[in-house]
Amino acid sequence: MLKNLLSNPKQTNQVSLAILFLRIGLAFLIIHGYDKLQQFIAGNHDFPDPLHLSPQFSQGITIFAEFFCTIFILFGFFTRLSLIPLIICMLVIAFGLDGTLQDKEHPLLYLFGYISLFITGSGKYSIENRTGIYGIRKDK
Repeated sequence: MLKNLLSNPKQTNQVSLAILFLRIGLAFLIIHGYDKLQQFIAGNHDFPDPLHLSPQFSQGITIFAEFFCTIFILFGFFTRLSLIPLIICMLVIAFGLDGTLQDKEHPLLYLFGYISLFITGSGKYSIENRTGIYGIRKDK
C-alpha cells in the first residue's frame, strides 16, 4: 500500500509537463518563506501563533514549510512528504487565523494546488522519478 502511495501513476508527457508547471508555479511561495527566514535571522519574532505553541516555534515551522519544503517540491524531491507540512500550514493560515475571505484566498489557492500535487505525485520530470528514490521507478 505504501509503495502505491509513493509511486507516480502512469502519466503522459503532457500530464507530467503540466505537473512540472504546477510545481514551478507553487514554488513562488518560496518568496514568502525567504522573507520570513530573513525576519527570523534578524531576530524579529513578531509572528502569529494560532496553535499557541510560541511565536518563534510557529515562525520556525512556517519557514520550514514555505522555504525548505518548497525547494524540495520545485525539484521533485520527496514531493509528497514535503507537501504534508505545506498543506498543514495552508490549512492553519486559511482556517486558524481571523480574516476575511479575501485574506484567505491565497492560502486556499495554494492549498488546492498542494492537494492536487499530492494526488498526482511529482511526475516524470522530477528528481525522485529520475533517481528512483523510493525504490520505484516506473519511467525509464
